[in-house]
Amino acid sequence: MGLAHALQAKAQAERATARPSELIEAPDVDVVHVCTPNSTHVGLVEQALRAGKHVVCEKPLATGVADAIRLEELAAASGLVGAVPFVYRFYPMVREVRERVRRGEAGRLSVLHGSYLQDWLAREADDNWRVDPGSGGRSRAFGDIGVHWVDLVEFASGQRVVRVNAQLLTVYPQRRGPDGPFEVRTEDSAVVSFETDGGAIGSVVLNQVAAGRKNRFSFSFDGTEASFVFDHDRPEQLWVGGRSESRLLVRSAEDLAPAAAAYVTVPAGHPQGYQDCFNAFVADCYDAVAGGTPDGLPRFSDGRRAAQVTEAVLVSAASKSWVDVPPVLRG
Repeated sequence: MGLAHALQAKAQAERATARPSELIEAPDVDVVHVCTPNSTHVGLVEQALRAGKHVVCEKPLATGVADAIRLEELAAASGLVGAVPFVYRFYPMVREVRERVRRGEAGRLSVLHGSYLQDWLAREADDNWRVDPGSGGRSRAFGDIGVHWVDLVEFASGQRVVRVNAQLLTVYPQRRGPDGPFEVRTEDSAVVSFETDGGAIGSVVLNQVAAGRKNRFSFSFDGTEASFVFDHDRPEQLWVGGRSESRLLVRSAEDLAPAAAAYVTVPAGHPQGYQDCFNAFVADCYDAVAGGTPDGLPRFSDGRRAAQVTEAVLVSAASKSWVDVPPVLRG
């Protein structure tokens, strides 16, 4: 309870409790945000939904496909909002890519590729509850950051991954925790090749032990008429490539499509970043709770989708073969 009170003061929250049920069942709580270790998500989300509360659940929605499907169905049956913070969707320049692809400016997208690189686990002594499959799930590099990349690329391209071929690597078979060495059973790195329902092929490189890469997230869409590159290290810019001319588009509301300009919150030249994405995500969640229909809000269906792609990656790596990903129902 001491930690809860300390965090209450830091967050300037109205109250704190050592029992989640006290907040979940409180009559003056309308929306429950689940920001706890992965293995606890299912129980807390289910409890909140059964209490009639809207839910924002950190990814993964669940560490297994069956649980993710069950939570998606429970939220749908109850009519409650269930959202998952795939917040990279809320960069204006990502929305700009989405709109340009929708308008057909890319021509035919042939290759979708990129990477997500971090270094917070680059040392053997680096440790975190996510390393433990009992707390974080059976997949770490893909389950933690790969799902963000796939979600964003599917969101912006409008295409869905239908087959994967994955290689996983555990760089440190053992790590040194505070209680001594322990076996590592989750991957530090991954390379995933894939095919999409739009006829494109692609690949993503994931690494949580890449020294110097703090949170380097990037994608490239290669089209016959135009190509687009977004780099999280430079989120205010979008590279637009053409056969005869290429240019660097800088975030400015007057130069963006309306659907992208809607997420511009500060004047051009004033940095807008990751926290602004979270703010926009939460604002759209609460708009949905109030009965609105915000475009592109990541729902529990997207959390279920992430669980299905993660499972396909794990099966592919274990079998050393291509594995199909369950199709997305469109409509």
